[in-house]
Amino acid sequence: MRDPSHMKKVEQWAEYVRDHPHEWRKQVNPLINSQITKARRFYEILAKTPNGMEKIRQIKENKTRN
Repeated sequence: MRDPSHMKKVEQWAEYVRDHPHEWRKQVNPLINSQITKARRFYEILAKTPNGMEKIRQIKENKTRN
């Protein structure tokens, strides 16, 4: 079981997101964009490896199943 303060922090964050939608987006957007960029780079590098395209196909199949 998590510490009770965890739920308090979740509630505080939810309140902040609700009350400050533009500020929240500005804060989180760079993180999301960097994750997308890193994923794209990963796929580009993986595609150049032996059986890389097959591995990418398997990853994408697993994503659609879940």
